[in-house]
Amino acid sequence: MKPNMGGTDRIIRFIAAAVAVALYFTETLTGTLGIIALVVAAIFTLTSVISFCPLYSIFGLNTCPVKK
Repeated sequence: MKPNMGGTDRIIRFIAAAVAVALYFTETLTGTLGIIALVVAAIFTLTSVISFCPLYSIFGLNTCPVKK
């Protein structure tokens, strides 16, 4: 898998995942919505760690800076 996510995109995903987890554990998001938020947070974290987003490849997006 060739990286297709840039640094800014990865940071934004980490922040969004942290917010979703915090909202779940402070019981702001509960029930089904809370579980969905945790699943999305896990996916965001995983894609940020490996710098690859499958949806980006499907739609032809690439935010990774070009290496010279």
